[in-house]
Amino acid sequence: MTMKKALITGVTGMVGSHLLDYLLKETDWEIWGMLRWRSPLINIRDHLPLINRQERIRLVYADLRDTMSIDKAVEQSKPDYVFHLAAQSYPKTSFDSPLDTLDTNIQGTERLLGALRRHSPHAAIHICASSEVFGRVPREKLPIDEECSFHPASPYAISKVGTDLVGRYYAEAYGMTVMTTRMFTHTGPRRGDVFAESTFAKQIAMIEHNKIAPVVSVGNLESLRTWADVRDAVRAYYLLVTHNPQAGEYYNIGGNFTCTVREMLDELISLSTHKGIKVEVDASRLRPIDADLQVPNTGKFEAHTGWKPEIPFKTTMRDLLDYWRDRVREESNFLIR
Repeated sequence: MTMKKALITGVTGMVGSHLLDYLLKETDWEIWGMLRWRSPLINIRDHLPLINRQERIRLVYADLRDTMSIDKAVEQSKPDYVFHLAAQSYPKTSFDSPLDTLDTNIQGTERLLGALRRHSPHAAIHICASSEVFGRVPREKLPIDEECSFHPASPYAISKVGTDLVGRYYAEAYGMTVMTTRMFTHTGPRRGDVFAESTFAKQIAMIEHNKIAPVVSVGNLESLRTWADVRDAVRAYYLLVTHNPQAGEYYNIGGNFTCTVREMLDELISLSTHKGIKVEVDASRLRPIDADLQVPNTGKFEAHTGWKPEIPFKTTMRDLLDYWRDRVREESNFLIR
């Protein structure tokens, strides 16, 4: 029997690297990881021996803004399963670079799906949109279901509306098995430090190592979020493409613990070994407009796949802080050497 092949775009990101971990453990698939030539490999460094031997993992270099490189990556890999995770994924950055965000996320998805239509039209394809497509949702519409209207609150969110619609278009127009997810807030080890909970954890770790003063700089702390662990998220994505995949369907996915960003920060501070940490608002961390109510109804996806989140919020926060403690310690040791 021929080994199944999966393509993960954005394999070196937080979600892509955790998905790689999961697929290596839970499947016998050959995994192709797409990344840009300058992408840091720290998140997949544990797998470098396999990568160097081209044993189950193959890396392919491409950029979502480069049609030829995307076409070549898909032609080389000819995947049976596709997890399209690569994106310009930072909402705040999108206010400074809106055109780059729109090109990367909307046209990049079009480039990828066009290449898949040519070279691997029968693949089961996951297109990762975002809960940010819903944007500013009135409280009376909570929890947010799949039919809630879009009201994007950033260029990033607008780009993910386009991503969402391009995915569904390919399913309807060409009969491809394309499914779209709107993942709500998900985090854990390897989360980029441009996101609130991760920059808080990084600052706390730096305080514990006497790298900065005992003050955490913050933006808007009043946003309400439902939190999921990234390791639960990648398990959901695996089920999406393997559990009776439905062409053209779209699903909300998220955790089951809801609190404000302020309460999340309080949890991280409570885990710190340093007492007396202060909090100060940094105006540069505030968005011009914010999606401040992000609470999902995940019943549709759970009914289809049987998936439910398993990792508690407190565990996610502890693991995120421990991740940054290790990173800060490694960097300190490097500087000492």
